[in-house]
Amino acid sequence: MNSPSPRFRLPLGGYLVVLAGICWREALRFLNQRGRFLSALVRPLVWLFIFAAGFRSVLGVSIIPPYETYVLYEVYVTPGLVAMIQLFNGLQSSLSMVYDREVGAMRILLVSPYPRWFLLVSKLLAGICVSLLQVYAFLAVAWFWEVELPPIGYIAVLPALLLTGLMLGAMGLLMSSVFRQMENFASVMNFVIFPMFFASSALYPLWRVQESSLVLWWICTLNPFTYAVELIRFALYGQFEPLSALVVAGCAVVFLGASILAYDPSAGVMARRGGPENAR
Repeated sequence: MNSPSPRFRLPLGGYLVVLAGICWREALRFLNQRGRFLSALVRPLVWLFIFAAGFRSVLGVSIIPPYETYVLYEVYVTPGLVAMIQLFNGLQSSLSMVYDREVGAMRILLVSPYPRWFLLVSKLLAGICVSLLQVYAFLAVAWFWEVELPPIGYIAVLPALLLTGLMLGAMGLLMSSVFRQMENFASVMNFVIFPMFFASSALYPLWRVQESSLVLWWICTLNPFTYAVELIRFALYGQFEPLSALVVAGCAVVFLGASILAYDPSAGVMARRGGPENAR
């Protein structure tokens, strides 16, 4: 039951109700898991308060776009830490998909008369909304740590956060279609999050990486997380980075398309496992 029959068209209001229901379910889960919110803030704040403060006098950042003057190291790493919040949230939200599939809630969701792509996109949007709360809470704390951004940046970064959240969430969703047990997915998260985070421009400019290792520079350049960081970095200063936006949008489309195919019971991973009933 992948999509409704052409003779039976579901009302638009029904789509909105389903979207609101999925978002509300994700919000309730987030509110009931206060440790999830605290852990999402503790990780970047530790990097900001300890790591950045310790390396302030060691790692200088020259004048590179979008910065118009020399900036403190904690100012430079803030966009990367924002992207790290979205990366952790995207994969953690997908981890809940593996759990839902184990307990049967995912099966109930996927056999509804609404298109499968709409249900998956709704799940992604719900996860993005949760990540936005975490990001703006982190930026509020960072402001008290004297990481002051242009006022327009707090608004201009919203579209960038939506796009990067979609890419990272779709990547996690694709991963969740491969793993059948939550324990396996949790172990693989460490092999994805940390390499993507460290092999990017989140902690250091790419020109410094190029000076030390050309191979590592190529890895950072091919890493889509690098472009997510740069898109957020420019947006926080009210600027648009077209290359980063193009790469992030392209990766989001590829990951989302592959996820929809993987969760299709007539094709992809679900078909090889005999449908969502056996994918537990």
